[in-house]
Order: sequence, then structure tokens, then C-alpha cells
Amino acid sequence: MTMHEFEIRDELALAATPEQVWDAIATGPGLDSWFMGRSRIEPGQGGTNRLEMPGYTQESTITAWEPGRRLAFRGDDPDGTFAAFEFLIEGRDGGSSVLRCVHNGTLVDDWEDQYDGMKVGDAMHLRKLATYLAHFPGRTSRFNLFLFGPQVADDTKVWSKFADALSVGEITDGAPTRLNVPGLAATGGTVDFLSAPHCVGVHTADGILMLMKGYRDTLVLEYHGFSGDEDPAEIEAAYRSWLSTAFA
Repeated sequence: MTMHEFEIRDELALAATPEQVWDAIATGPGLDSWFMGRSRIEPGQGGTNRLEMPGYTQESTITAWEPGRRLAFRGDDPDGTFAAFEFLIEGRDGGSSVLRCVHNGTLVDDWEDQYDGMKVGDAMHLRKLATYLAHFPGRTSRFNLFLFGPQVADDTKVWSKFADALSVGEITDGAPTRLNVPGLAATGGTVDFLSAPHCVGVHTADGILMLMKGYRDTLVLEYHGFSGDEDPAEIEAAYRSWLSTAFA
């Protein structure tokens, strides 16, 4: 088994103070408001970051803990691979910040496909963080969904179905949307980020929705709801039904 090292770097400006950014990346409720799955943080250097997703759990050790400035953690898997993240926060004028992220580790088997998927996934999740901080400051999600759909190799079909669900002829940055998913109210929103033809992120008055064609052509839907008026069971059932029928 050959190990392949990788490193992914990214940087983005955020409309939030360093303290707000820290709360979003270094607390469980903060992470759950924009990242995939569920996270539990035991704070401090030597503490843990436990990430739970369907069929997978990883517990990482916190290797750096400097509130408002630097966070780093590393998780090791039984096959000998590991993944490590480092976040550096720099305050800017006007209550804004710059966040720099380094994701490195090792991969095996079909490592090139995994790496390509992570490059897109990392960038889109950081853009989802920017959406969260820009539109839901000081709030944390009441519930969040992380759903797997079918594997669909046809990029054109996937992108078209994403556009249909958002009621847009063409998915473009900043485009107004209107949710078109059976069983859910037709809610207006705005496209905040995209990586055609694999991923699009939208915010509404109540939440953040991300649709993605990920690793091995698997469809992924993530939703973070910030309103106490939504019915989590109803929303989950509607999105599960859409994933199973729209791409049949």
C-alpha cells in the first residue's frame, strides 16, 4: 500500500471579527452551522474534535489552540492515513477577517479522485462558512442535514436538476432562486457560491442549502436551518425523496 501525501491551501476574506470566526470553527454549534456532519469539541490543546457522519466517525487531536488566532488538529485512521487542518485568523479593519486554511495528510488507493474531491469540497465548505458569517451572525443552526443521494456520473443531468430545484435557467453567482422541491414551501434565496458543474450553495431567510456531486459521483445535500419554525422531519423527508426521485 503506497501512501500519497497531499496539501490543500485556501484563503478568504470574511465579513466577521476574529472572535466570530473563532466561534464558527472552534465550537461544536459553530461548526454544525456550516460544516458537514456533527462536530463535538473538547477545547484546548490536547483536546478533541469529534466529527460524526453517516457511516464514519473521526476523532482528531487538537494540536494548536490560540483563541481568535490559530486552531489546528489532526486525525489518524486505522489504515495509517491521516488528515490535519490548520486555521489562521487575521483581523482586518472594519471588523472583518482573513482566514487561511491548510489541509494536509496522506491518501491511499484511488488517491487522485479523493484529492480532486477534497479540493472542491474544502473550497465550497469554506465558502459556506463565509455565507454563514455574512447572513446568520451571532446565530447557530437549530438543526442540520447531511444526506447522501445516488451516484450519478452525468454532470449535465446533475447540474440541470440542481437548477430545476432552484428554479433558475442558469446557475450563476448572486442569482435569485426559488426552491422547487416537492413537499417544501417555495422559498426565495440567493446563490452565494458555486463550482460548476459540481456544487452550488444558496442561503434563504431560514437556512443554508448546499447541493454537491462529490467523490465517486455521489450526490450530497447539506442543509443548516436557523429558524425554530421549520419542521426538521418534514424537511429531511422531502429532501430524501427529491434525491431518490429527481435523478432516477
